[in-house]
Amino acid sequence: MGKTRDVSLSELQIALMRVLWRRGETSTAEVAAELANERGLKHTTVATLLTRLEKRGVVAQRRDGRQLFYRALVDEADVRRSMVAGLLGALFAGDARELVAHLVEESEIEPGDLAKVRRRLARGGGNGD
Repeated sequence: MGKTRDVSLSELQIALMRVLWRRGETSTAEVAAELANERGLKHTTVATLLTRLEKRGVVAQRRDGRQLFYRALVDEADVRRSMVAGLLGALFAGDARELVAHLVEESEIEPGDLAKVRRRLARGGGNGD
């Protein structure tokens, strides 16, 4: 994985990708079983979603006999980064301060949360605490 590129996914596609990120290479049937439990999706719907993601280059497909196996070609951090960048550009004209101000005004932010943000800003915005 690791190549950063523009990847925008729907909520349903993200749920599917989370199965692949969690499990690694996984059969269509295994993904479908997990998403049937979580979201009530049918096997055919999951197979269609996987095929579409494969055509977009988001997942890779491998056939073993009659079974298809899929693995993610993008990681969660790259998808998150890409989607937040799109949101930032579309709704906040690229101004990250406006996005942060909006989140602070519209969310229930705890005092400890603001301290974590300050520490990350002091470190240059890196991950972790």
